[in-house]
Amino acid sequence: MKILPTRAASVSRQGLCTALLVASLTAAVGVSPPHNTADADDPAKDPKNPQGMPHGTPNLTLPDLRPKGRPGLPGTPGAGKEDSKDAATGIPATALDAYRKAAQRAAADMPGCHMPWELIAGIGQVETQHATYNGARMTSDGTTDKPILGPQLDGNGFATVKDTDQGRWDGDTVYDKAVGPTQFLPSTWAQYGADGNGDGVKDPNNVYDAALGTAKYLCAGGKDMNRPEDLDRAILSYNNSRSYVNAVTEWMRAYQQGNVPSLPDLPGVPSGNTPSGNTPSGNAPSGGTPSKKPQPSKPVPPSPGGSTGTTPGKPEKPSKPEPNKPDPGKPDPGKPDPSKPDPGKPTPPAPQPSRLERVGSDKAWEEVNAGETFKERAQVLVKDKSGKPVAKARVRFVVSGDGAAFTDGSTEKTVDTGKDGTAEAPQVTAGLKIGKVKVTATVVGYGLPAVEFTGTVSVREADRVIRVGDPSLKADPNGAFADRFTVKVLAKDGKDVAGSAVTATVTKADGTTPATEDGKAVGPYFKGPDGKRTWRLEAGTTDKDGVLKLPELLTDAKSGDYVLTVTAGGKVYAFHLTVKAPTAELPTPKA
Repeated sequence: MKILPTRAASVSRQGLCTALLVASLTAAVGVSPPHNTADADDPAKDPKNPQGMPHGTPNLTLPDLRPKGRPGLPGTPGAGKEDSKDAATGIPATALDAYRKAAQRAAADMPGCHMPWELIAGIGQVETQHATYNGARMTSDGTTDKPILGPQLDGNGFATVKDTDQGRWDGDTVYDKAVGPTQFLPSTWAQYGADGNGDGVKDPNNVYDAALGTAKYLCAGGKDMNRPEDLDRAILSYNNSRSYVNAVTEWMRAYQQGNVPSLPDLPGVPSGNTPSGNTPSGNAPSGGTPSKKPQPSKPVPPSPGGSTGTTPGKPEKPSKPEPNKPDPGKPDPGKPDPSKPDPGKPTPPAPQPSRLERVGSDKAWEEVNAGETFKERAQVLVKDKSGKPVAKARVRFVVSGDGAAFTDGSTEKTVDTGKDGTAEAPQVTAGLKIGKVKVTATVVGYGLPAVEFTGTVSVREADRVIRVGDPSLKADPNGAFADRFTVKVLAKDGKDVAGSAVTATVTKADGTTPATEDGKAVGPYFKGPDGKRTWRLEAGTTDKDGVLKLPELLTDAKSGDYVLTVTAGGKVYAFHLTVKAPTAELPTPKA
């Protein structure tokens, strides 16, 4: 296997011995008890794993070797002020939010993995400089505005990987290419792709999806990032190069030290460390035409301003100044044209969110019944320091509460603010249990205090309980009733009562005496949550149609007459039951 080439800036680090690297990994993580990592889906155990083969030339510059430069992103107005941010360890706000959200999801879905967001960020930095390589930037939902593609994997300097996605993601129907902010191969994405932003699409070009997919891939096979050997295997499975492991780990450690400013989402400036063959020129490739084979390109050192657009050694000839000749039909060149920006003055920075405010009354929403929809909507206003509204700020709304969700069934939505700085969430449908519902609004990428909206869920008053269907009321001993008993709860106006708590009780024939002997259930019985027999069961709550089907009712060896009483909201319905073995038919006497 061909190991990927490294950068000159990282040459001084390549002499690190294995022992020092293991010590570095150990310091970067905690300690976790041994566990089984032999799961079949572990890509680290597959020697033919295409993701680990040479599929591009990553940026292996280490954080402590990057040119420090002046603080702030190059060209950012105000760079050098006391509140400026260090671009060397800063991360664009959207990417930083994506990494953190991916780690939170991983903690919920794969708690044994102990995935740090800093590891995902290390991958993002080494692969594409957090999705900013070659001037790429992210739209409001986290998708890059142009594809970030690796070279065609035709075996010419890299691995040979035939097309697996019919060009869907990489535009190449002959060979595959690495795709997106974390450079997934299409075949790897097909297995580990994720929907990190909740839009219903798994897109490797979206930093939220790519970050969560990276977490899933690294954790696959039961790996635990608190174990240095698992961390090492996980990174090697992404790119089978010791230099790559070293670079990702160093960046992870740099981020874990805490100096990680959230940088504005501005177009990234290439560092000059990644060859142009690793990304397209900015035009998306055609889905039906295979890409050309990559040709070695001559390195172009960056100019003092950070641009790579000028060929060294051949400075542009200055144009000869022309005498001013005012044209009556054109603006006087000596006076600024108000219709065009003055190129001599820096463009003022876009307003940044500084405050998040609630729109409308601060009172709780009007109470609704279980399963119904709140008429109110969560609406917020984003302002800058001067109190002016901020447009195109990304606001995330999250619903919490037992069973509550937006009307489309989701519990999380991200909405851009309009020109007036406001963003509004969809309506919320209550769950089927009494309690509180809360919608929390936050500005993505900014640590502003959240705004909360609350509502209360109640249950309609029950007027009657009726039977659904025509179940058999007889059963044999040591068996079960053939039908599960189903009831429906109705309100006084005849409407269904959703969310009504139902209790089922088995009594003797008088309808009041519990069907027990010596404290133990006898006759018909349910199995409780602990698996033991019980004559009384909290059966659950009615669904949106006011219906509940009871668990299976079993019988023991005791025959007799019994009553099953179903109670909801103080109203009852009684089933009269009989447990008796069938009588054997006597043979008909012969004449």
